[in-house]
Amino acid sequence: MRNGVIAIHRDGTIALANDEAFRIFAIARPADDRHRAFNDVFRERPDVVRALSAAFEMTTLPNRAELRLKDLDRVIGYTLSQVKDDQGRVVGAVMYFKDLTLVEQAEERERLRDRLASLGEMAAGIAHELKNPLAGIEVMAGLLRRQVADLPDAQTLLADIISEAKLANAIVVEMLEFVRPIRLQMEQTDVRDVLHQSVTLAESKVRRGDAAVALRLPPSLPLVDGDQHQLCQVFTNLLTNAFEALDGKGHITISAIVEDVTQDPAFVVDDGEVQTRMLTVDVADDGPGVPPELSDRIFDPFFTTKPQGSGLGLAIVRKIVDAHDGRIDLNSTPGHGTRFRVTLPVSSGSSWFK
Repeated sequence: MRNGVIAIHRDGTIALANDEAFRIFAIARPADDRHRAFNDVFRERPDVVRALSAAFEMTTLPNRAELRLKDLDRVIGYTLSQVKDDQGRVVGAVMYFKDLTLVEQAEERERLRDRLASLGEMAAGIAHELKNPLAGIEVMAGLLRRQVADLPDAQTLLADIISEAKLANAIVVEMLEFVRPIRLQMEQTDVRDVLHQSVTLAESKVRRGDAAVALRLPPSLPLVDGDQHQLCQVFTNLLTNAFEALDGKGHITISAIVEDVTQDPAFVVDDGEVQTRMLTVDVADDGPGVPPELSDRIFDPFFTTKPQGSGLGLAIVRKIVDAHDGRIDLNSTPGHGTRFRVTLPVSSGSSWFK
């Protein structure tokens, strides 16, 4: 059974809780969970306790509702039912639920593809039209700068024009890269090399200052089927954002683990193995964090909190990770830092995250 079930008596004690319930909520099953108070057994999940307790207070129970467990990066879909005796008195309640995280991620990717389909053609056309005049501005400003070499004020003004033209051109190039379909050059890739190279590239893009970077990697990691250049772009972008958030002080930790993950049967396309070997890389900093109201928009195209940002960096990162059949998740607490988690299949061919 892939659905979780929790049934409780009217006094709040557990009548039934299956193994899937404990797995979904990441709680170790106690040896004597029957007849114990459910709010004690599931105290680590207060949202679940509140939802199930409401079954005794509501006149109309939800046919389908969702819980977002941010600490687990999971979305739970559930229904509630009351249990009545022969006299119609409510003597218990039952919660049926399922982990909808993969469904939610698939739907979000589909929504993103729909938005980009119409945006892509328009953006590509605009970007191509802008590149030529921007290049002309930069060239002509450079020629004029040589003609007024003895005028310091004009030199400063022209230097600003050239700098702004280069910035605008960089945004145009980034826009073209975003709307252009990704073509991966797949090869056996050592993620350790990718991460070391990404640190070096990020340091060349922004000021690192006194920010400390710690790579906590196991002695050996399996090779993944991936595009080394594109994966390097992913982690360079994440590290660049971390350096900018830390502003020259703080700590960044890069860690990686490999684990066998059980797929939901609904996402298995054949009768083969439901175990997939996954590589998970965390890039975590102890900076100011991302405000909760912005965390859901952080991967949206053209959304940025930087004065001169294009808002395409993380959108491109997500696009590359998606192309590798992986996923990227954000977990952030204001004042305590940010963690980006990139999960990639060790071998290609997985359709779990398609």
